[in-house]
Order: sequence, then structure tokens, then C-alpha cells
Amino acid sequence: MSEGTEAGGEGGRERGRLPPGQAVRYEHKPLHYGRVPSFRPGRWDFRVFGATESLGTYRWTWEEFGGLPRAGVVRDFHCVMRFSVPDVPWGGVRAADLVRLAPPSPEVTHVMAWGEYGYSANMRLDDFLDEGVLLATHRDGAPLAPEHGFPVRLVVPHLYGWKSVKWLRSVEYMVGDRRGFWEERGYHNRADPWNEERFSHQEDTGAGPPP
Repeated sequence: MSEGTEAGGEGGRERGRLPPGQAVRYEHKPLHYGRVPSFRPGRWDFRVFGATESLGTYRWTWEEFGGLPRAGVVRDFHCVMRFSVPDVPWGGVRAADLVRLAPPSPEVTHVMAWGEYGYSANMRLDDFLDEGVLLATHRDGAPLAPEHGFPVRLVVPHLYGWKSVKWLRSVEYMVGDRRGFWEERGYHNRADPWNEERFSHQEDTGAGPPP
């Protein structure tokens, strides 16, 4: 499949409209927890595990991952630090295509995205399957810079940026919700920028798993 580019709004929002509390920034300064990991292509792999339909684990080497169907999207990127970068072109593998290759059990409701060093972020399966969500390998037509997540990062443009896990290594299918790294440390479980879901104290009682 050739790589295409899709431009569009975010989750049906008007294109060009900023979420509340955000300001435009055209330079995307990298923010992350921990150091930038080294990439060793011969040892790198990507896995899908947990409540899969087959009850098994799916695995791709770096070479095999490079052969998966490609897609491109152009989306705004919203950071919880109150800046948004407009019209970022990303290229990679659609999350929806990954799920077709590694089907979840019908009981799956959420996924946990796992990066290097045990970093994680949870989200609803429906959010993971949004048309704008990519396992990105490229930005602006070039491979990701190491500080931006090379070789693969998750891009979930309709949620705040901490859900877009850098240095992505695996996706876990879950039949219930549990909090990821920043969600356990006081960030909002859902992270919708249009509702300014920044911190866990904003959550309705019983709306998510315990912190």
C-alpha cells in the first residue's frame, strides 16, 4: 500500500480551532520522562499481547514492522503544557490496521500503550481506533528524530500529548481499565483537550479506575 496523506479535523472538531487554554506553537519542543533510548534494530521488536482473540502474542521484528501497510495523516498536536502545534504531518501504521492484524477479544474495552523503560498510557479501545491514530515512524516526511520517539511513537492527536507514547514497544489489550504512568501520578484518565481534562481531580466520581 502506498503512503497517503489525510488532512482533517480532530474527532469531528472544526479544523483550525484551538482547544480551550491552548496557544499555538510552531516549534514542537520535545518533552519526555527519562533519557532517549538507543535503537538496536537487530534486537528491537514490537508486540501486541493481553486479551487477544487468539490468546497469543503477536510480534514483529523491525524489518517486518517496516513491511506493514502505511498511511499518513495531518493533525494538530495538543500538549497538556498548554501549547498546540498545528498541522503536523505524520506517517506510519494506522492503529486500526494493527488491530485488524492482531484482533482483540470481543471483551476488550481498553488498551495500554507501552514504551521503553516501562512508560505507559491507557486509553479506550475506541480512542485507539480513531482514524487519526498512528504508530508513527515519520514526521514531515522524514524518520522521527530520536527525541521525538524514533523508531516508533504512538500518535493520538485527539487526546493530550502524554497519551502519544514515545519509543513505543507494545500494545496490551485489556478487558477493563487501569491507569498508566502519568495517570497514576495525577493526570486525567481520559485526556480530552476539548474538555480540558488535564488532572485526575477533574474526573467525575467513579469515572475511572482508582489512582
